[in-house]
Amino acid sequence: MRSDARANKDKIVAAARQVLEAGDASGMAAIAREAGVGQGTIYRHFPTWEDLVIEVHRADMDELSSAAPDLLRQHPPMEALRRWLVMLADYGRLKNALGDAMATALHNALGRTVQTPDLSALRTLLEAAQSEGSVRQDVTAEDVFLLVGFLWRIEPAPDRSARTGRLLDAVLRGLQPGPSMPRRDRPH
Repeated sequence: MRSDARANKDKIVAAARQVLEAGDASGMAAIAREAGVGQGTIYRHFPTWEDLVIEVHRADMDELSSAAPDLLRQHPPMEALRRWLVMLADYGRLKNALGDAMATALHNALGRTVQTPDLSALRTLLEAAQSEGSVRQDVTAEDVFLLVGFLWRIEPAPDRSARTGRLLDAVLRGLQPGPSMPRRDRPH
């Protein structure tokens, strides 16, 4: 792909993400305006709305999967984990905003990967936090993914960011090692 065509495709995907996040129902026309390209350019890259949404999904998943090393270079492990979980929440909210029909189309096109992202980045972040002693050793990436599933179900509201942060902090506190729990005696 030529560099200008690649740049246009990247602008279209970024614009589509913004339009989807804003809940704009005007589709391709709104994306063309946001990207600063003609609708024909969009259709050359993405013949259907579904093709474009699938590409946004793939780009989000790629970004999410590759974010861990940079986050760990820039932040302590627990903060890197938190920032990654916020990225996951943003992705989940966008996917949730697509509605049932589009979620079904994504699922049909991509299968199970739509439901469960590649957790290798989460594993990397979790292991780093466990190595430094800020996360319990008995927690897995799958556990954390299940725990934070609520993040993309938070209703759009003016306090959504604050609420997301508050709930995420509660989960992260629960991941921290605590005093040993006494063993309960088993009945004979």
